[in-house]
Amino acid sequence: MKTRRKRNAPVAGLRRHARPRTAAGWLLERMAALTTLVAGPLAERSGLGAAEWRVVAALGDTAALSLAETASRAAVESGRAARALQALARAGYVERTHDAFDARRSLFRLGRRGRALYRRVTLRARARERALLAALAPVERRQLDRLLAKLQRTAAGGGD
Repeated sequence: MKTRRKRNAPVAGLRRHARPRTAAGWLLERMAALTTLVAGPLAERSGLGAAEWRVVAALGDTAALSLAETASRAAVESGRAARALQALARAGYVERTHDAFDARRSLFRLGRRGRALYRRVTLRARARERALLAALAPVERRQLDRLLAKLQRTAAGGGD
């Protein structure tokens, strides 16, 4: 016999909050969800996880970066970035070299296959981004740009 859940009863695994969160309380969740909605399917079609795609994106427009530089640009914890770089190197997307001035320091860059993937996925991501921003009026797009830049400066410690 099947049991029915009572109307408005909490669903298993979901917590009810005593008071609703404000938009500001959801900022990081909303930004992460939006990023996942825009870029996630494109990266998944390429067979990459989120950290791997962020590393590819970080290396996409640069020469060679160290592990620390890659992790910082990708906004990924360094251990996770190291695992992503290893997986990408095994798959033939990333090439590893040694710094000419410090042989102990490894540098990473996209290989031919990685550059092709980067171009293909970023073209699609930019098209999705344009479609998403088309939902906003020009004044709203400028305002969004100013607000995001302000949040970025604040998060980086630069304040207003």
